[in-house]
Amino acid sequence: MSAEYITDKLDNLELKSGGESPDEFSIYKLGNFKLRSGGEIPDAVIAYKTFGDSSLPAIIYPTWFSGAISDNLWLIGDDKTLNPKNYFIIVPALFGNGQSSSPSNTPDLKPFPEVLFYDNVRAQHALVTKHLGIVHARAVLGWSMGAGQTYQWATQYPDFMDIVVPFCGSAKTSLHNQVFLEGVKSALFAAKGTSSGGISKGEMDSPDAKYRSFKEGEKIIGLKALGRVYAGWGFSQAFYRERLFEKALRFKDLDDFMVNFWEAWACSKDPENMLVMAHTWQAGDCSQQEPYNGDFAKAMQGIKAKALVLPGQTDLYFPPEDSEMEVANMKQGIGEMHAFPSIWGHWAGGPGQSTEDVKWLDEKLKHFFANN
Repeated sequence: MSAEYITDKLDNLELKSGGESPDEFSIYKLGNFKLRSGGEIPDAVIAYKTFGDSSLPAIIYPTWFSGAISDNLWLIGDDKTLNPKNYFIIVPALFGNGQSSSPSNTPDLKPFPEVLFYDNVRAQHALVTKHLGIVHARAVLGWSMGAGQTYQWATQYPDFMDIVVPFCGSAKTSLHNQVFLEGVKSALFAAKGTSSGGISKGEMDSPDAKYRSFKEGEKIIGLKALGRVYAGWGFSQAFYRERLFEKALRFKDLDDFMVNFWEAWACSKDPENMLVMAHTWQAGDCSQQEPYNGDFAKAMQGIKAKALVLPGQTDLYFPPEDSEMEVANMKQGIGEMHAFPSIWGHWAGGPGQSTEDVKWLDEKLKHFFANN
């Protein structure tokens, strides 16, 4: 979405692109949106798309790191548990994804302020309750950063939903994951000759420096580097050992995969958008809010919705051990955990390229929805 679209078209409370294209979505105006960091997004907007009739039980299904709304659609369909004939499915977009308020569509806001899961979920709650008129949801679920938002919903608004299903994600970003994200950030910062200011911090500033956006050449260099940083983490060692990038994804060889999968994905993004979302992810911790005040066990015990936690057995971002700790800290009978029996690493949980993992996930959802 261009800056001109935001400026010229936000005359009404809601904008519909019209038609049934998967790339079309609606916009809800939030006004001047205060952030937990103390910053503000002027004239903030949240992008979303709905499926099914609003009279049906609601499901909230947020987007993931870098993902557009259309990237969530692989888990929705008449043949899936997330069936629009049975549920009113709401897919809200993260701040920074390029559809909701982001650096790429808010050109006069430089640098873009720090956004947390807390802020995203507060915006989503406003969309769902004030605009869509939903007072209670059947479920909240999501992959990766969508799982982080799911945990945030479960702790920020614990009475709002019956069940939650975070898959391949976490309630608190681990130290190891924070280190990985330093590589993602640093790949971008290095392209413009700067560096990271540290964990959950932005660009390192010099005392007299003013913020400077990426030049076009820097964008390409930085995004290509980001793609190659990601390449060693998105899939597991076994995925590469078994050469599934050739056998399953049909790339010619490893270099073809690096260029035409990883670099192509990264270069389709905006570097400043990616940095906003990377901060949200790196700072993720649903205990950093009232009434938990940093007590992680207390936050997990605050979850009232039945929770189906689905880590990937070979996920290098969010290993099953982290999910085991989350479930162990929940109240008795609240949480259960099952790991994707897959060598697809983080990609086992999405975005739908591993067909066997999609079937496994949908069967778990089907059973859990039917029995809770």
